[in-house]
Parts: sequence; C-alpha cells; structure tokens
Amino acid sequence: MHILVLGATGFIGSAVATRLIADGHAVTGLGRDLARASRLNQNINWLKADLSNLTQASDWTPVLADIDMVINCAGALQDGLRDDLAAVQAMAMIALYAAAKPAGIRRIIQISAETEGAASDTAFLATKRQADDALKASSLEWVILRPSLVIGRNAYGGTALLRGLAALPFALPLVHADRRVATVALDDVAEAVSRAVSGDIVAGSDYALTGPETMRLSDVVIAHRRWLGLREAPFIALPDSFARPISAMADLAGWLGWRSPLRSTAMRVMVEGVHATSEVAPMPFLSLDSTLGRHSSGIQDLWFARLYLLKPILILILSLFWLVSGLVPFFALDQAASHFHPFLSPALSTATVVATSLADIALGLLLLYRPTARLALLGQIGLATAYLLGGSLLEPALWLDPIGPYVKVLPAILLTLVTLAILEER
Repeated sequence: MHILVLGATGFIGSAVATRLIADGHAVTGLGRDLARASRLNQNINWLKADLSNLTQASDWTPVLADIDMVINCAGALQDGLRDDLAAVQAMAMIALYAAAKPAGIRRIIQISAETEGAASDTAFLATKRQADDALKASSLEWVILRPSLVIGRNAYGGTALLRGLAALPFALPLVHADRRVATVALDDVAEAVSRAVSGDIVAGSDYALTGPETMRLSDVVIAHRRWLGLREAPFIALPDSFARPISAMADLAGWLGWRSPLRSTAMRVMVEGVHATSEVAPMPFLSLDSTLGRHSSGIQDLWFARLYLLKPILILILSLFWLVSGLVPFFALDQAASHFHPFLSPALSTATVVATSLADIALGLLLLYRPTARLALLGQIGLATAYLLGGSLLEPALWLDPIGPYVKVLPAILLTLVTLAILEER
C-alpha cells in the first residue's frame, strides 16, 4: 500500500515509517524542510507541506493523491513559536477527515494520548480529544492508539529528559518523584501500527499502548541510570512548587522556538502520572528493563545524557557573555574608543566601538531565538576570530595583559563550537 505518515520526521513517526517500509509499503511524508527530511530518510517520498496550513479539505486534495491509508503521528506539546496546536492537532485533522472519503482513503490510524484526567483542559489534550471525537464521528475506517511514555533507542522530549536526569552527578533531584509512570517501547508502538495497517487490529478500535508495569518516576530514572552504566545515586524528592519557575522559563523558551519537555503542559500531565485508562491493545508489550536491554548503551548515549541538561545553560551563558560584552563599552565609550586612537580618528574610533558593541548585542539576542541560533553561533565564532586577529595586529601586547582579554576569547570560541555541535534537537 501507499501510506501517508504525518509527523514522519518525528520521534514516533520516523520509527513508524521505517517499520512500514520494512513491511513492504511505500511511504510518503510531509516536511517543511525537504532537504533535511530527505537526509533523515531517503526511503520516504517527501512532500513539502506544513500541517498548520492544511486546515481546509481542499488543501489535502493534492496531498492525498494515490494514497491508500493515512497514519497521523504528528503533534506538539504546547503552543509556541513553531507550533499551533489548534491548527495542527484539530483543524488540520478535521479537514483531513473531510477530504479522505472522496480521495478513497481506506483507513486512518491516529496516534493520540489519554485525554482525560487532571490535564484534560490543556490545549494539548483538548485538541487531541477534538480530533479523536471527529474521527470517531466520521464515516471513515479508523483506529486510535494511545501510547504511554514512549521509550526508544533514540531520545527526544520526555525520553531525552529522562536520560539527562539519570546522568546527573552525585544525586537525582526530581519533582513528582513518586508519580506512577507507564512506559511503552517505541518498537511496540510501530508494531501496533503495523497490525492496524494489516487489519490485525480491526477498524473501530481505540486502544492504549502500554507496558506490563507502572513504576514511580524515580524508578524510571534509576532504570535509565543503570542502562547508562552509572553508579547508583540517591534521589532527592523536590516539592511540586519547584516545577513552577522551571516550567515558566520553559514556556518562555517555547515562544522563542525551543521545544523543552519541561513546559507547563508536561508538568500538568505529570501531576497525576502517566498511565493507561483505555483498554490495552491485545498484543505483547516489553517491560522498561526489556526495552532498555534490547540495546546496550554506548559512550555516545552517556555523552548525550550528560550534555542534555547542560545545553540550555550553555546557550544562556553564551548569550549573556555577548550581551554583556556589547553593553559594557557604552558605560565607558571614550575609554573603549581610545584603543583605536593610534590608528583611527576619534570619531571613527567611537563609531567602530559602537558598531562592534551593537554586533555583540545582536549576536547575544539572536542566539536566544531558535530559528537564528545556528546563524548566531557561527557569527560569534567569526566575530570572535576577527577580534583576535585584528587585535593581534593592532595591540599584540594585550596577549600578555594580566587580565587576559585575548586569552579568554579562546575558551569562549571552544564553548561556542560545543554548543553548535549539540544544537540540533532531533
């Protein structure tokens, strides 16, 4: 069959697409950046499209040409710079259902979530529920699958956070440490989709996908720590109120384009834990230990885990470094300009200081904005190198200055290179 997988560049969608290709199906995916999507998986036929723009049935007509079945693995945790939950998780899906019947779509398989509970009024679950209800009310063949916390060989979002927490040194500080969490292997999610495609899971099924046990969040983190090969460490149960300032900062980062798993929606969901309330799909599921044990961890997993929680800190430090370096000269403009007096006129010296200071400030701000972060890091490396080369020519004696204005730039460049290396989220 020719199957359209929505969200094929994502954590779940990419695994589902790979499984369907292995099953012998042709897979088409949607991507906003076709060049990057093609690099991620060359076996998928990629179409350039953004779900947030497919909110009318007519928008889907060219997308659904020659498609036999649709699997929706797309979604977002919370509204932000790059995510519009109402458009992506509700409006686009309802438009898809309206277009599917005339296009001859045999079945739609929806990867959803447990939408009831303490966080049911969040936009994430409300839009999921709206799409689920609309699909059930349609005349289409449908299957809805509701995974619990998905654990895979790769890591993104909540899975990445678990690894980052597990790799903390000395102790494991946790909010909601005693909440019950059910997990499901990513391979089992892909298996369930494969069964729904083949008809082994019949139309009209609404199933939870969850492993055989629920565990405390602290035990889930400890299991990941064992998998990483690290020594045991005590965990510190932090009060729930500790999560509020963290989620507030994460929400702000979301509006700047950073998709943190610590945003307020995730914290709301975790208040009552992650567990299945729907009927569990009639198939075997791996336990957490079995899921992790399928693949031994390597040094790259340990590096990722240790760097994951350092990444936002590195970005903030670099941003602050460039902002401060750009602002300080304005408090002593004449003194800063005096370094150029042997080579430039006073007016040109002042203009040079103002221009370079504004460039520093711009690079510091651009780093905080996710779409321009990579460009900002490259700009920081280029400008810092230019400062060193220019300064070495104009005032080489500063290399021996006790304060070390040139020497300190070298570790800043190295820190920028590290941040650039770990910038990508998936």
